[in-house]
Amino acid sequence: MVQPVSGVGGTAPKSRDDFTTLFVLEALVAQGLLQPQQAQEVLAREGAARARVLKAHQGATGGGKEAARYDVSPVEIVAAFQVPLSNGRGVLDEDRVTEAAARAAGMTYRKIDPLKLDMALATRIVSRPYAQKHVLLPLERTPQGRLLVAVANPFDRELFESFHRLTGLPVEPVLSAKADILKSISDIYGFKKTLARAADDFSAAAGAQVANFEQLVSLSGTQELEASDRPVVQAVDYLLRYAFDNRASDIHIEPKRTTSVVRLRIDGVLHPVHTLPAPVHPPIVSRVKMLARIDISERRKPQDGRIKTERDGREVELRVSTLPTAFGEKVVIRIFDPETLVQDIAQLGFEPDEKSAFESWIDQPHGLILVTGPTGSGKTTTLYSALKALAGPDVNVTTIEDPIEMVWDAFNQVQVQPKVGLDFAGALRHILRQDPDVIMVGEIRDPETAENAIQSALTGHLVLSTLHTNDALGAVARMRDLGVPSFLLAQSLLGVMAQRLLRRVCSHCAQETTLTPDELLALQAPLPLLPGGVRLLKGAGCVRCRGTGFVGRTGVFEIVTSAGELRDLIAREAPYSQMVEAARRSGMRTLREAAVRKLAQGFTAFDEVVRMTTV
Repeated sequence: MVQPVSGVGGTAPKSRDDFTTLFVLEALVAQGLLQPQQAQEVLAREGAARARVLKAHQGATGGGKEAARYDVSPVEIVAAFQVPLSNGRGVLDEDRVTEAAARAAGMTYRKIDPLKLDMALATRIVSRPYAQKHVLLPLERTPQGRLLVAVANPFDRELFESFHRLTGLPVEPVLSAKADILKSISDIYGFKKTLARAADDFSAAAGAQVANFEQLVSLSGTQELEASDRPVVQAVDYLLRYAFDNRASDIHIEPKRTTSVVRLRIDGVLHPVHTLPAPVHPPIVSRVKMLARIDISERRKPQDGRIKTERDGREVELRVSTLPTAFGEKVVIRIFDPETLVQDIAQLGFEPDEKSAFESWIDQPHGLILVTGPTGSGKTTTLYSALKALAGPDVNVTTIEDPIEMVWDAFNQVQVQPKVGLDFAGALRHILRQDPDVIMVGEIRDPETAENAIQSALTGHLVLSTLHTNDALGAVARMRDLGVPSFLLAQSLLGVMAQRLLRRVCSHCAQETTLTPDELLALQAPLPLLPGGVRLLKGAGCVRCRGTGFVGRTGVFEIVTSAGELRDLIAREAPYSQMVEAARRSGMRTLREAAVRKLAQGFTAFDEVVRMTTV
């Protein structure tokens, strides 16, 4: 137990009512997270903070009897002050305050991971009203047969005993943030309810007409979802909100023989999150297709569509793709957040010299810029960010895309439509009559598009496009394969950039590490000498990164500027090895070398470098 701290006072807690603001403040002071003077200030303004938390809760839930009965916890009161941490890594939020209170109470702290919740276990063991009233949530069965239960009050012995009598299982309580528990209860019980109702009656998704949907789709809030009598609509809205909350870039809804599986791609890695009853899959697919204005009666061929919705006050683009499989239609929803897709160039992850080189390319009045890499390597983000830097009232920016990744007002965007004869080459021919300054071609796929892109670059236009090659200089051979004469390519090409996305080490659990001799050998690139020294980090795994050790991603780039010796080699069709040597003499770093540089700066980890880049 924590002893009373001088200047705060108090006694050791013994029962539920002793979990007070005073106890939490003592714990924070004892653990060095709060100064005694700060604790006194929080205690003096406890009443105002309680009223503020209660008002925020009522605003979020729309008021009502449930909001009026809401019991504000001491953790919420302390967290409301948002006291900065002494190490500069954030503030005392509800998670950190709960963790400190758990240590003081001698209890395990557990950050609830929504991707790992056992929906079936929780809904089978306890009812939603009981879970909400007592703010508890069953998490899992331990190998020893105990029931791990998240609670918000570490001293509610009566609750633990009554829950043990209710379930007949030994209960092992763990302390979790109250907001996490309530949100998880809302999600899993609400979603379970919608699935059960949809399995009984899934006609709701098939009854609406495609023409009734507006372009901007509004997702229902939690309270609206619970009040709705349209289970399939609810289920799809829950899935979208769930994906947004977990920073997912893609949602996969996959039919299996007896079930349907939902997976989310987060930081480039897929995570299974839900298993749906098989009868619910077709109506959910139909609902998504209607939102995306896709023909719901056509199930034999792939289709594409898009949805525009809102998230936290900003519009979000969703691109929908359907594909017939052995057990039904698979749906993939790609999420395009404007804040992620269109960034400032400085936020992409460039080193200073790389940023300078890339900006020198886009500052040119005409020429060809190529970005290469596999699907999911961030090429679209790079191109959109470059166009954002170029767009203005005096610049005509036009794009040709298949499909348009995200609608952006500053650009004139053209969707390729093969059914009506509008392909990349045809669209590019027509765009040249529209007096463009900057042209982005989504991908150079065929000889005619390659020829038109080169001609556009040679006739006073800045052209940006992508190719699927493994490295930067591979684009030269690819353009030759598409029939572009080497002397024209050398004359028009400004530069080529290959890129990949590496997961970033989680800042909350990052630990300094070293590399073994075998690991250093496996890098096949020396650690660079940096002004601040080499700093190797590895994420230990924590609640904020779900044990992965990574949060977010950063770009690594292989930059090749076409000038001088290299331009001559391209024109003379020199062997690939000679071009690589010339590029390296001009300062090119390979993708592996760029990744090792990120490793030495502490941005990423050894395993990620080896996984994402080749030598």
